[in-house]
Amino acid sequence: MPVEPRPVLKLIKVQDAGIKDGSTVLVRVDYNVPMKDGAVADDTRIRESRKTVKYLLDKKCKVVLIAHFGRPKGKVDPKYTLKPVVSPVEKIMGARVHFGEDCVGEAAAKAIAGAKAGEIVLLENLRYHAEEEKNDEKFAKELSRNGQYFVQEAFGALHRAHASTGAIAKFMSGSIGFLVQKELEYLEKVMSNPARPFVAVIGGAKVSDKIGVLYSLIDRVDSILIGGAMAYTFLSAQNNNTGKSLVEPEKIDEAKKIILKAFKNNVELLLPSDHVVVKEIKEGAKKESTQSMAIADDWIGVDIGPRTEMMFAERIKAAKTLFWNGPLGIFETPDFAGGTQAVARAVSEATRSGAVSVLGGGDTVSALKVSGIKPEQVSHCSTGGGASLEFMEGKTLPGIEALSKN
Repeated sequence: MPVEPRPVLKLIKVQDAGIKDGSTVLVRVDYNVPMKDGAVADDTRIRESRKTVKYLLDKKCKVVLIAHFGRPKGKVDPKYTLKPVVSPVEKIMGARVHFGEDCVGEAAAKAIAGAKAGEIVLLENLRYHAEEEKNDEKFAKELSRNGQYFVQEAFGALHRAHASTGAIAKFMSGSIGFLVQKELEYLEKVMSNPARPFVAVIGGAKVSDKIGVLYSLIDRVDSILIGGAMAYTFLSAQNNNTGKSLVEPEKIDEAKKIILKAFKNNVELLLPSDHVVVKEIKEGAKKESTQSMAIADDWIGVDIGPRTEMMFAERIKAAKTLFWNGPLGIFETPDFAGGTQAVARAVSEATRSGAVSVLGGGDTVSALKVSGIKPEQVSHCSTGGGASLEFMEGKTLPGIEALSKN
């Protein structure tokens, strides 16, 4: 089936933006990072912004970083301060970082004025202001006073029309940083010109989270492999017994439509042919492997079974293009991580053999690490789960559209 082309958007790259040496540059980053005991637990998103920040520092620019963290609901909440991010940013960027107690107004201006050329200013959580999520133009204009140029580097936030991703483009000359460039390059390659066979692996808990991307992928891929808890809704749609496994009854009809569309498009849609099951979801629980798609009444599916692992790995290793979003089981529990680890190994092996592999979503990247596979062993790990899914659905991301109109 022919695929409708994505609208061509005009975007300026940071290296082509004419940013003058010594300028003050406002950079929207995605530092919504995992925290543990008050410290950054995973600095991946900080490291991914390094190329752009270092590029600007090398031009002796004063780099002003703005970001959101958590959901403080438009109010100042110490639980969601960005202060713990200062030390990792200093270490990764190799430059002094000044902290601004607010992202607008006198506190922001004071922090910026106190920094020297070639230094960084990290401003406090954008979401301390309700106007950020409302895409408020007045607030965006206040943000724009923090720099002479604007660089968009928060790919993970570009599916939201917020003040720092949308309205700000009305007040500043904007460009995209190296991370956003890389994200768009890989996702566009997968969407528009994939080498074949093109195989998509879709997991996670809920069909409702993936409906749009499944419909879009059916128009593009050769095979879709479905695992995770969402597989049980699809199995229910085919009248298979799923025991006490997680099923979304209200999405069974939608699952039937997706199965039918795949059939009509001659797309192979593979569901688990066996499962790892338990009677109680906990570490050390007695587990068994089923002999078929069916799950007995008292049992709960927690992972794909060994036959499915082999079947999925076979399709993945034969692929030339791969898109993977979502774990295949409850991978956080080692006893239920076998299927996800098998898929991670297969994706790594396919990449080593020349396939282009793109992973989307925080859980998917975490699953990769749990499997002992390094990010550099696949082609690209997207920093934005929601943004990558919406892009794969064929949607234009609000943050990209805003910049293209600048």
